[in-house]
Amino acid sequence: MKRTGSVILLATAVLFITAAAGFPDVVKLGAHAGISIPDLRGSQTDVFTKNFTSRQGPYFGLTADIPLARRLSLGVDLNYTSQGGLRKGLQPITMDLPSELPIPPGTLIFADFRNETILDYIEIPVLVRYDFGGKLRFFLEAGPYAGYLVRGKAVTEGVSALYLDEAGTMPIIIPPATDPLMVDLGATTDVKDSLEPFNFGLAGGGGLRVPAGPGEVVLEARFQLGLTTLQKHPETDGKTQTGAVIVSLGYMLPVCRHK
Repeated sequence: MKRTGSVILLATAVLFITAAAGFPDVVKLGAHAGISIPDLRGSQTDVFTKNFTSRQGPYFGLTADIPLARRLSLGVDLNYTSQGGLRKGLQPITMDLPSELPIPPGTLIFADFRNETILDYIEIPVLVRYDFGGKLRFFLEAGPYAGYLVRGKAVTEGVSALYLDEAGTMPIIIPPATDPLMVDLGATTDVKDSLEPFNFGLAGGGGLRVPAGPGEVVLEARFQLGLTTLQKHPETDGKTQTGAVIVSLGYMLPVCRHK
């Protein structure tokens, strides 16, 4: 983890320094923060991946704008972003159940509960930007991004009966009881080891630059589409990708100018 983080920071620093030394016009550096509205995408026929919806998470980082030509620049970010998804209702249980339950190993058990999957990444997007407008500058952007998973967890909540089928028609009843067995499913489960450490995808969006003081305020909306299958073992854990809609507000300052 420390080695990978150092590599990411070094690569970003090299990009910034190279850009400042080699491109004409103004190089800008800044910071931004906002909200990530991520979603897990998976097959709607797979019991492990269907019915996930959006959640909200933090998004913040550093950004550089490197001129390439008139109206064209390269945006390079170093961001911390939260992704994942939210699922409610009847779904398979992936966390450990009490060992005293008389359930054969490997049996797929369903329950009605809330399951929030939280995946936090350090990401480096590299986006080509096209700039237009007058005093108020608008821009469009698109390009790839790469992410490294720093945290992966599933937060579950709810008390539910356990079922042997997805429809909830076969509750587990342990004699001499006549009512379905109820289990508290509240837990926080570390799922990082079951996920791929790197995620790659495409990003695109646009925004507005407003002059303010020595720099400019930047309002930006961006869409990210992850292309990597997140699970290390998709044959047993399902196959999902992650993406997000990101809205952020930032401030950028010119740091150098070359004739």
